[in-house]
Amino acid sequence: MSENVAFLAVDLGASSGRVMECRWDGERFQLSELHRFWNGAVRVNASLHWDALRIWSEIQSGMLKYRTAHGSSPAGIGVDAWGVDFCLLDERDRLAGNPYHYRDPRTKGVPETLSSVLSARDFFRATGNQTTEINSAFQLAGMAAEQDSQLLAAHTFLMMPDFFSFLLCGSKGVEYTEATTTELYNVRARRWSRETIAALGIPSHIFPEVVMPGTVLGDLRASVQTDAGFASLFPCVAVASHDTASAVAAIPDLDESSVFLSCGTWSLIGVPVSEPNLSEEAFTGGFTNEGAADGTALLMKNLTGLWILQECVRAWEVTGRRYEWSELERAAAGAAPFRSLIDPGDRRFLSPADMPAAIGNYCTWTGQPAPRSPGEFARCVFESLSFAYRQTIEQLEVITGRKLAAIRLVGGGCLNRFLCQMIADACGQPVIAGPVEAAALGNAMVQAVATGHIGSLAEGRAAIRESVQRLEFAPSACDTWRHAVSNYTSVVARALRLDRPASGT
Repeated sequence: MSENVAFLAVDLGASSGRVMECRWDGERFQLSELHRFWNGAVRVNASLHWDALRIWSEIQSGMLKYRTAHGSSPAGIGVDAWGVDFCLLDERDRLAGNPYHYRDPRTKGVPETLSSVLSARDFFRATGNQTTEINSAFQLAGMAAEQDSQLLAAHTFLMMPDFFSFLLCGSKGVEYTEATTTELYNVRARRWSRETIAALGIPSHIFPEVVMPGTVLGDLRASVQTDAGFASLFPCVAVASHDTASAVAAIPDLDESSVFLSCGTWSLIGVPVSEPNLSEEAFTGGFTNEGAADGTALLMKNLTGLWILQECVRAWEVTGRRYEWSELERAAAGAAPFRSLIDPGDRRFLSPADMPAAIGNYCTWTGQPAPRSPGEFARCVFESLSFAYRQTIEQLEVITGRKLAAIRLVGGGCLNRFLCQMIADACGQPVIAGPVEAAALGNAMVQAVATGHIGSLAEGRAAIRESVQRLEFAPSACDTWRHAVSNYTSVVARALRLDRPASGT
């Protein structure tokens, strides 16, 4: 394994982005932040968009900062980002329009409208994905039905990280792990699901080749090299471009007896599997199959995560009060336990105009006291997430036949020690927290393998184990949590019963 090289990991989240320098010395990785920037939805009239060109300018700023600091060129660059969202290019490879944000309201009701064409079960059998209105399939189907000008002008479909890789090196392809988030990719046959695409009325010619993680896409464009001032060209690599896949790639010691939990804006919890699981149990349990860095699959569930509390913080800021996360942790620790609980996966928390009101209404509706103080809101979110994780792990054990004995937690949630301990207590399992910047580390590690600096993903994970500090939280007060979980289960069941009359089922 060669030494003394650096990789640029562009890690784009739904609320912030960063360009990270990851240095490899032959034994360990050392990660440092070059450039961090805000990222989020831009509202234009009634629509939500991503400001793709501003994101591109921020990536350029990160490259410039690296060149200014070191003078030399890195050994590679790769981009990972969230799933489901995409850019459409016209016949001259220009953006056909501003890419939509997955929380844009235009997809509301689209899955129900299309259920006579393809049911949720049909989608699952064809793609391995659960039907969710934010998925690329329904964004594109809605555009097709409305004869959207972007889609009419489109010649190429690229997922968000693929678009930025295209700007970096000129290669037009969709990386495997991102393709598996679209609900348009056949995870078993390893190709676009032509039948699904045709049934939804989406033009099939826009979908390019799917490339596997670790593919060297090509060298940096000469214009990008010039703008950043690099003396020499270097490769752009298709990493595991879905940030969840990059994060899971960076988890040391992830074996068949442990579950991964990527805890941040979203909560993604699951296990690696050698083949996609398209069983009826996985479908009814709400599990989805997405791609892994080694070309296999991740059987997992997507839950709305800490975004629920982030939206509360944003709502409170509008009223003139700003809360730091450390302040909310302390306030939650002082609040009464198990007072108010919600189902984080409930559609009411997907994109409400007022998150505190949505939480309060849910609690009142299900016969619980509504949270009143920020500490009570934070405790409600932390406890509810912890119970949801426990419930998901129990489902995974049944579906996979595995005994899961440890939770390997990565992402921003690692920094919340109060939450980490709560998860351990709720699940009755040790939580091994770290690395925090798992997606960036996984991004860089795949680059190192692709460029021959590390021999394999297994060697890369072993190096990450020696490179990062991890904290272990042992479960305690398990009896208290075991009794309380029945209350959570009752709340979720009550909400389902109350929903049935309104849905006519």
